[in-house]
Amino acid sequence: METTDTRHKSRTILEGRDRAGARAMLRAIGFDDEDFGRPIVGVAHTWIETMPCNFNQRRLAERVKEGVREAGGTPMELNTVAISDGVTMGTEGMKASLVSREVIADSIELVGRGHMFDAVVALVGCDKTIPGAAMALIRLGVPGFVVYGGSIAPGRFQGHDVTIQDVYEAVGSHAAGKMSDADFKDLEVHACPGAGACGGQFTANTMAMALEFLGLSPMGSASPPANDPRKDEVCVEAGRLVMDLLGRGLTPQDILSRESFENAIAAVAASGGSTNAVLHLLALASEAEIPLDIDDFDRVSQRTPIVADLKPGGRYTAVDLDRAGGTRLFGRRLIEAGLVDGAQLTTTGRTLAEEVEDAEE
Repeated sequence: METTDTRHKSRTILEGRDRAGARAMLRAIGFDDEDFGRPIVGVAHTWIETMPCNFNQRRLAERVKEGVREAGGTPMELNTVAISDGVTMGTEGMKASLVSREVIADSIELVGRGHMFDAVVALVGCDKTIPGAAMALIRLGVPGFVVYGGSIAPGRFQGHDVTIQDVYEAVGSHAAGKMSDADFKDLEVHACPGAGACGGQFTANTMAMALEFLGLSPMGSASPPANDPRKDEVCVEAGRLVMDLLGRGLTPQDILSRESFENAIAAVAASGGSTNAVLHLLALASEAEIPLDIDDFDRVSQRTPIVADLKPGGRYTAVDLDRAGGTRLFGRRLIEAGLVDGAQLTTTGRTLAEEVEDAEE
C-alpha cells in the first residue's frame, strides 16, 4: 500500500548535513531535533491591531498549534496584513481593501513555499482575509484549510441587540436630527463589545459559510462566536485535523469541484449573503482552474430561496444562527431541500451530507 510522506516538503529544508545552518538558526528560537523530525505545519493568521475582526487570532493560533503538537507535528506561526472595510469605509483607505486580498494570498503562499511547509492551517476574520487565505492554500497545493475566527457578539443598546449596521444607520438619523447626541454616542460605545467580525451576514460571515460548503473549512467550525470557548476547541481540533489530512495526502485540489462551488453559491443565496461572494468565489475558482462565471451565480440563485432571516436584510445575527443550530443544521436543511449536493467531499475527508448528519435541532 502506498504511504504518504508527511514530510514531503520540509525534508528539503531541514534534513541532512547541508541543512545544519537552517537547523542552527531555528534552534535559536526554541526548535530542537524532535521538532525537526516531525512534519512542519504553517499556522497562518491575520492578527492586526486595526479592528476587532482578527483580534483573537493570536490566542486561537496557540490552540491550533496545541492540536498540531498533540497529533505529532511541529507548528510554525506566521501572520500577514488586513484592511478593515468597516473602519476605512468612506475614506481613501477603502481603496486598499480589495488589494489586500492579493497581498494576503501572496504573503501566505510566499512563506509556505519559502519555508516548505508540509501543511497549512489559516486563521481568518475580516472580509478579504478569508478568500485571500483560501487562494493561498489552493496555490500551495498542500493539505490544509481555513478556520474562521468567529463573529462578534451583538452589542446592547436601549434593551435590544445591535450590530455595527445600526451604527451606520444611526449616522444618518443623527444627521437628520432624529437621534440625540447622547444616544448616538451610547450606541457607538456599546455596538461592538469585543473581538470578532461584523455580526450580520456581511462579507466575513458570508465567506466563512461559503468555505464550509465549498469544503475548504471544517463544517460547523465557523459558527461558534469569536469569544465563545467552543472556538478554542474548534482550533485545537483543527490542529489535529490538519495532521490527519497530511497523513492521507488530502489537498484542496482533491476537494474542490464545479459542484462544490455551486454548493457555496447556493449557501450564499439561501442565507441572503453578501454580493461580494461573487468576486471572491470567482477568484477561488480561477485559482483552482475550475470553470465558473458570473452567469452561474444568477442560475443557482434563481433556484435557491432565502431560508435564513439574517441581517442586513433580515432580523438576526450570526450569533443567533449559531444558537439555532449553526451551519451544520443550515446545511442539513439545504441538503434535505435539494438545494446543495451532499455528496461533495469536505476538508475532513467526509462528504457534506456526512458532516451535517448529526446536526442538532
